[in-house]
Amino acid sequence: MDAILAAVDAAGVARRDVRTTQLSIQPRYDYRDGRPPTLTGYELANVVEVTIRDLAKLGDVVDASLTAGATSMDGLSFRLDDPAPVERDARQLAMADARARADVLAAAGGLQIEGVSEIVEGGVARPPTPFPKAERMMLADAATPVDAGVLEVVVSVTVTFRTR
Repeated sequence: MDAILAAVDAAGVARRDVRTTQLSIQPRYDYRDGRPPTLTGYELANVVEVTIRDLAKLGDVVDASLTAGATSMDGLSFRLDDPAPVERDARQLAMADARARADVLAAAGGLQIEGVSEIVEGGVARPPTPFPKAERMMLADAATPVDAGVLEVVVSVTVTFRTR
């Protein structure tokens, strides 16, 4: 694990972006030939979570970790460092959309919107899409390509308008 952490550090990941999330030791037994189990050793799991803030370095960090001895990588996900500004924008767009729809419906019903009596927010940022477990692999000459794609922030509102 020291070699893996050194590789992550050498790839430019700040120490504040590395944290241990699991540390476990499990006994391993041999159950052959109908005999009582025989203790053969122990399996240690040391899981760390690494936050990569510069996506251009992600492939290098993956490759360096595997080269240093990491045996698996689980749960790769993408998220916003600060979702507040885009959530604020999404709320404003959701309210504008609700008002536009209400105006059309009210006009079709011969009514006018007088105000809002209730707003209920429901919806959050979609969870990051995890990638399947990547077993330790033979490394190619080029860095592992990783594409972040698009992260969509979704906010939904239910608005009750007053009409006359």
